[in-house]
Amino acid sequence: MSALGGGSAGGEGINPTASVIALVIVLVSLGIAFALAPATLIPLIGVIIGGVLISFGVHFVPVGGAPAAMGQAPGIATGVAMLAAGGGLAGLFGGAWAAEMGIWVALGAGAMGGGLLMAITCLMVNVVYVYAMGIPAASGKVEKDPITGDTYAGYRSQGTEGHGLPFISYVGGVIGGILAGAGGTLIYLELLSVYEEALPSVLGMTPEGMSTLAVSLAGIFAVGMFLVAAVLTAYNITGTIEGPHDPKFKRWPRAVIGSSAACAACGLVAILLVVI
Repeated sequence: MSALGGGSAGGEGINPTASVIALVIVLVSLGIAFALAPATLIPLIGVIIGGVLISFGVHFVPVGGAPAAMGQAPGIATGVAMLAAGGGLAGLFGGAWAAEMGIWVALGAGAMGGGLLMAITCLMVNVVYVYAMGIPAASGKVEKDPITGDTYAGYRSQGTEGHGLPFISYVGGVIGGILAGAGGTLIYLELLSVYEEALPSVLGMTPEGMSTLAVSLAGIFAVGMFLVAAVLTAYNITGTIEGPHDPKFKRWPRAVIGSSAACAACGLVAILLVVI
């Protein structure tokens, strides 16, 4: 993660030089879009905002990886990118279903889809931990739950960093799913608006005939950019994270900066594909 500031050890500092480079990439992408097709400037800004929401939301998601599967760390026993992609794609599907109802309804549906998937996932994870593995929820980062006030010292096993899924991690997972789902939906909607307007003139077909192609292309690029933002954030987190109370949560500015630059470049390519 040296490109975003800090070495592989994962400090919270931001590299000023890298941040300036990322800002330049964003501005250059916006400038190219405005110069070649001024109408695509607002959609590209929406794509960047969507990437920022995804990157920020992923930091809320409790990920324990392999240690969580063995009861050695709190969180869900999978990787950051996989879990974030699940929540975000569920939101993206919900938002795409509601796309014809307007942007705000679609964003709400996308946020609800991502949040609902994470809520169900976190619930079933705790059911498995408690009733199948006999593991109580105990954080390794804080002594007391910031929301409920429950203490963890009496439930944390020796030699572990905590285990299970504490309530603050559950809430963080739902918030992360909401943000990621809304971000993925926003990217999809912005690309869809560009494709629906540009494809008929490019291919010489009626708007009705281009609907399926526009939806397909917008979905493909939205999923791709979602994974770009999620994987960049996973590299920024470097391992496991319990949620918003984890010290690693403070690294989110680096991931947001990196994801904004990556989504600006990817969004520019996705938009220019049909407007030039």
